[in-house]
Amino acid sequence: MSRKRKLTFLSIAIILCVLAIDQAIKLWVKTHMYLGESIEVTSWFQLRFIENNGMAFGWELGGKYLLTSFRILMIPVIGWIIWKQIHNRKASTGLIVCLSLILAGDVGNVCDCLFYGEIFNQPAPYAVAQFVPWGEGYSSMMLGRVVDMFYFPLFEWNMPQWSWLDKVPLLPNAGEHCVFFSAIFNFADAAISCSIITLLLFSSKLLKKH
Repeated sequence: MSRKRKLTFLSIAIILCVLAIDQAIKLWVKTHMYLGESIEVTSWFQLRFIENNGMAFGWELGGKYLLTSFRILMIPVIGWIIWKQIHNRKASTGLIVCLSLILAGDVGNVCDCLFYGEIFNQPAPYAVAQFVPWGEGYSSMMLGRVVDMFYFPLFEWNMPQWSWLDKVPLLPNAGEHCVFFSAIFNFADAAISCSIITLLLFSSKLLKKH
């Protein structure tokens, strides 16, 4: 089997596996947990069901239509970059793996935005969501909310009661309760974030053959 074919199969396998795992987790959480529910797995890891309209970790960028359109636009862009790298005899396998993970994560969150608003109802408080006929969901296509569930409160502390802390930019206020790591994310977010961090840390190694 040629190197191009091996890399093509590797990229497709990564994308399909990450997408399947991401959607399986989201569908289970959506249909087995009510919004805001937490399941403590360990003292430092919880499943906490939230939904957001924004990007990874709940960040927001413009309106929902703009964000979903941007996500959709990035799919063919990243796919084209992967295709170019596969056909580049000097491209590293690690670079293609990272790009495939980013593409898979993007597709995973796009599925939430496009379909979840159409196929899930808006449940009452403390009730889990139910599948409904297409078009009878809580929102329309492109306006679905992204499902997040992974929460790692590794450690918590209270800031000292020093009044000067309130005047220091970027630092928590005096007496504020702090949690590290407070972001709640999903499998797709993890695939994107880990790949970007890997590219930043090991860019010289991944691109050394170019």
